[in-house]
Amino acid sequence: AKDYELRQYETAKWVSTVIRGETQKEAMHQGFWKLFHYIQGKNEKEMKIDMTVPVTCLVKSGCTDFKISFFVPFEHQDCPPQPTDSDVFIEERKAAALFVRSFGGFASPEKYAEEAEALARTLRNRGQSFHEDFFYTAGYDSPFKLFNRHNEVWYFKK
Repeated sequence: AKDYELRQYETAKWVSTVIRGETQKEAMHQGFWKLFHYIQGKNEKEMKIDMTVPVTCLVKSGCTDFKISFFVPFEHQDCPPQPTDSDVFIEERKAAALFVRSFGGFASPEKYAEEAEALARTLRNRGQSFHEDFFYTAGYDSPFKLFNRHNEVWYFKK
């Protein structure tokens, strides 16, 4: 469709942290730094790991817990180093079909929510079945990139 795509993702490992009781913006900031320290060597192997994209944030309706995640690079998928920060963990996300809406610019929590609502509205209008109680935000760019930015919102297909 012109305003969204359906993607199939394979099972993969992500390094994640959950930030509780903060605004989404503050949770993203805190979560990013916890995960950044992990890839900078705050792990059992004291190994530096390449930064990957996207950086995702799980947003559940009516909930102030946000799960921020980095994709584990392909070369570490089989055996990622374990985090030494007890708030950071490795999770395996099962293969899934996702409805994805892409947009540009600098994405705020408000912009992500607006885009997620637009995607949900489109999916409902097209009779698509999806998990409506949560969505993921996905950011692909460094904060220093000014132009041609790429952001996404994801809903899981039922």
